[in-house]
Amino acid sequence: MGIGAEIFNFIGAVVRWTYGTIWRTIAREKKFTFKEYLKGPNDSDDWFDFAGHESVNRIIGAGFLMIIIYLTMKY
Repeated sequence: MGIGAEIFNFIGAVVRWTYGTIWRTIAREKKFTFKEYLKGPNDSDDWFDFAGHESVNRIIGAGFLMIIIYLTMKY
């Protein structure tokens, strides 16, 4: 993939990791590492764990960036 997809993947992983860490701290559940949010679980044969995490990260990253751009232009 291109550099844009990787940037959106990283931004999405940061957003998911931040939200997940806060939520799992409050709920006192097992936390995942940033690498697991970025690339999926290490020892999984599930297709979603291989490609789905990156797709979700890209969608969240693009949405987050659009919200930031909108808020910047609005205010």
